[in-house]
Amino acid sequence: MADDRASIAGPGRRVNVLLPLPLRGAYDYLLDDDLDAETGSFVVVPLGQRLLAGVIWGEGGGDEDGQVAESRLRYVEAVLPVPPMPEVTRRFIEWLADYTCAAPGSVLRMGMNVPAALRAPKPRLAYELAGPPPERMTSARARVIELLTHGPPMEPRDLANEAGVSSGVIRGLVETGTLAPVTIPDAMPDWRAALDATAPILNDTQRVAVADIAAVLTTGFSATLLDGVTGAGKTEVYFEAIAATIARGRQVAVLLPEIALTAEWLDRFEARFGARPTQWHSDLGSGERRRHWRAVAENRAKVIVGARSALFLPYADLGLIIVDEEHDPAFKQEDGVIYHARDMAVARASLGEIPILLVSATPSLESLRNVELGRYRHVGLPERAGGAALPEVHTIDMRRAGLPAGRWLSPELVEAAEAALGAGEQVMLFLNRRGYAPLTLCRTCGHRFECPHCSAWLVEHRFAGRLQCHHCGHSVRQPKECPSCNDSDSFAACGPGVERLLEEAVATFPEARAMVVASDTVHGPAAAQALMQSIRENEFNLVIGTQILAKGHNFPSLTLVGVIDADLGLSGGDLRASERTYQLLTQVAGRAGRGEKPGRALLQTYNPEHPVIEALVSGDRDRFIKQEMDERERASMPPFGRLVALIVSGGNEQQVIDTAQALARIGPRAPDIRVLGPAPAPLRLLRGRFRWRLLMHTRRAVNASAVVREWLANAELPNAVRVAVDVDPYSFL
Repeated sequence: MADDRASIAGPGRRVNVLLPLPLRGAYDYLLDDDLDAETGSFVVVPLGQRLLAGVIWGEGGGDEDGQVAESRLRYVEAVLPVPPMPEVTRRFIEWLADYTCAAPGSVLRMGMNVPAALRAPKPRLAYELAGPPPERMTSARARVIELLTHGPPMEPRDLANEAGVSSGVIRGLVETGTLAPVTIPDAMPDWRAALDATAPILNDTQRVAVADIAAVLTTGFSATLLDGVTGAGKTEVYFEAIAATIARGRQVAVLLPEIALTAEWLDRFEARFGARPTQWHSDLGSGERRRHWRAVAENRAKVIVGARSALFLPYADLGLIIVDEEHDPAFKQEDGVIYHARDMAVARASLGEIPILLVSATPSLESLRNVELGRYRHVGLPERAGGAALPEVHTIDMRRAGLPAGRWLSPELVEAAEAALGAGEQVMLFLNRRGYAPLTLCRTCGHRFECPHCSAWLVEHRFAGRLQCHHCGHSVRQPKECPSCNDSDSFAACGPGVERLLEEAVATFPEARAMVVASDTVHGPAAAQALMQSIRENEFNLVIGTQILAKGHNFPSLTLVGVIDADLGLSGGDLRASERTYQLLTQVAGRAGRGEKPGRALLQTYNPEHPVIEALVSGDRDRFIKQEMDERERASMPPFGRLVALIVSGGNEQQVIDTAQALARIGPRAPDIRVLGPAPAPLRLLRGRFRWRLLMHTRRAVNASAVVREWLANAELPNAVRVAVDVDPYSFL
């Protein structure tokens, strides 16, 4: 095909095309003179026997040795009808690939994961009134006509739903000539009207914060940490920054760590602006993803809220990035290209010369360190909005509680919960463990149910009657007999999960309206919205949940939070164990007392002397942060040093071990670089692959990514073995 085309259209222009594949780099192609394309254009090119969409990354050729002769090049097949990828987006992809040691094509794939959006959109069909009413009028037909008489054209499904009729009624009105089809553009909010919405009444501290942030919204790149206690009104403050940005016609990206947080956020946004923003997360349907991706590229979507993947949308004119709950570990992508969305968002803002707001009640040590060094600005909200007080935090020493086996609620917590429930208030019991029990074993022979694909126990989910792996998703029905000794009715549940806690709570508080909230009981933003609304309206007065309840939610009637195992997460040798536990429990406690009545948090602990527990009780955050910072600095650990993990994995463990040892032998040698390992990962087997780890530790000034790239360039890796690079690791499993 290329030879025939060359004879007709001439030699064409040589262009470099990056494909969304884990390849070493971009490939050269020839572009016919009659194709209108530029750097950044999305094009279709042949690769082997396939046709693939890619992006023109620049001019082809150059001075590189070994470039493909022009006579051997193939031609660009087509230029796709979508705006070119902006130059800043292309630079961001290159920067992120360089930093994470990933193939640029793998990063590009995250921004091209909606292939249908690259094609010309199909027209959206709607119906409008076009003729007289039909001779045979029914009540159903009358409702349809009434809707369209006083409103704009409507799509068939929406028209049928709002009129409460079947699709057959719509078709019948089309056949009589009463309705006619028209095409309509994708609906986008009228942001001019949204900006005229009544702004909220802010307190003095919020107004100062708004002014402080407004001062840097038009001055190029800046990073600001909006640091406010739970309930301080941080969202209302950054809503004003959003309003100022869209008033200038520019786009805003808001990153949230979890889909479950989106629902309440959307309600608050709509209450402020009178319109909903464009959403981006994995729960969207394919049609919505296609429309939203294209609306972002065409600069019709002005406010985009989503999970970490929203960072890779093709923003036409991005003017502000907001990372809410910036400390949250969910911003870390652990599969494929491994990156931290908060840190990459800062890089994206810097490359685009725009401001970024990092928002949290419990900021990460990395962000606080950047404030100390003057890299980030700091805006504080030290008090709750509306005059509400922060909850009092107390401990319950479980060493003295004397609970019988199989019971998890201390008498002190039960008494406090009974009092709150009796007063018509809500109670939250927090336990960060899904399912019924983390381990199930046979009392007769000691058999433990283990995942066949991972080094992990199967977790009992009694409500579903299944045993499930929380790492790979493997699930089996719980057997009636032990597979090792064939004994029946011999299984023992070890330890509590939220389902088991619900069982005890229902027995202890029989009059309570109890429910469980966990990631496996909340499916998508719509379900989360309905669930959280039911809690806010006090349909349930005893809520038992995991970390999905810890942040972002406002339950006015909630006055008591009971943490069942405050020590959970403090062990295991994780670098950030104390920091994460402090952040999580502060957020959990912060759900209490956000309405008119004061709140309390009771922490059940076997180690009330632990610095994290003492900091939570005293409320002395600064002391805790200084202590953590001092320990990290003495060990030269992040944020004072750098870490890069290499995870070697494969189906043959001996081959994995040999490869890891070979990597260690050729590892970098320098006074300011140490290579630790190899050692088996705590999760030695994950999704059927054996895993060994190496950990490189360097001073902060070292370009750790460059060191790792050179290290791996000198390695010979078997085809069956993968090496994943995790720069700035957050998980050590």
